[in-house]
Amino acid sequence: MAPQAPLVVQTAKASFPKADLSIPYISGGANPEADARINKAILEAAQQLVNSQGSLDDPRAEMIAYFEVKTNEKDVFSLSLYNYAYTGGAHGMTLQKSLTFKASTGRSYSLSELFKSGSDYVARINEYVAKGIKERDIPTLEPFQSVAPDQPFYIADRSLVIYFELYELAAYAYGFLYFPISVYAIQDIINEEGPLGPMLAND
Repeated sequence: MAPQAPLVVQTAKASFPKADLSIPYISGGANPEADARINKAILEAAQQLVNSQGSLDDPRAEMIAYFEVKTNEKDVFSLSLYNYAYTGGAHGMTLQKSLTFKASTGRSYSLSELFKSGSDYVARINEYVAKGIKERDIPTLEPFQSVAPDQPFYIADRSLVIYFELYELAAYAYGFLYFPISVYAIQDIINEEGPLGPMLAND
């Protein structure tokens, strides 16, 4: 079976007063229906970020949306959408929403679906996050307890990257906090049918 070619990623621009949005649009997958499913999910997520930012009524208000593709190989497509908005106050706010798909089907995955059923993936992830907080000496707003079962993530460079939104773990100045976990460190609990499975292959 031929390896799955990467998806073609183009940028769709949308502008309205005080806002300039760059939204990814994908094509070129093996299954046009899967491409359509991915594009629909991306558009809905981008819209959700716009709606979450609140009003742009302040005369100085502005909004900028952009994206980063994290993985586009081995039938896995993982990306982050960002939305920065200044709506008044001391500083703007950036929101991030990450999506991970199986390119050939358009199916999107939640964190729990990356792991074998019944595996205590939350406890395993917590070990790496707690270690990262300690090693990097991050002053958390509250003592770190646990990631959420549906904690935001993306897949990049054979790693599962768990992250925390602004203010979720530490002060605004620390920005998004990312904790990469090598797929090899958690391979015993990975659901090999999910998007982390192909990352274990050495090809």
